[in-house]
Amino acid sequence: MEIWINPACSKCRGALKLLDEEGTDYTVRRYLEDVPSADEIRDVLTRLGLEPWDITRTQEAAAKELGLKDWPREAGARERWITALAEHPKLIQRPIITADDGTAVVARTDEAVRDALGRS
Repeated sequence: MEIWINPACSKCRGALKLLDEEGTDYTVRRYLEDVPSADEIRDVLTRLGLEPWDITRTQEAAAKELGLKDWPREAGARERWITALAEHPKLIQRPIITADDGTAVVARTDEAVRDALGRS
């Protein structure tokens, strides 16, 4: 299991704490330093069953600078969104846990973290 985190994020710290309390074996990926490629983002989206706009932090300064709120949320714009996430990783919602069963969850709540634990 891998968890994409920003150490400054309270939701990420909470998810790590719960994983530690459960004695879970996991790998931390500080995705702002170890930036996921477009292919990795595509893979995570498939595992999540979501579209790129579903995991985009639209209130970030970079999102406002890019004008993301006005971007179409449709199949034809998917690659544009993925490119934006790869070029501006701060836009990626966090934390994301990739479970051993091939799925993933956006683990912003204790329930979501426990859901990921149940999949491993």
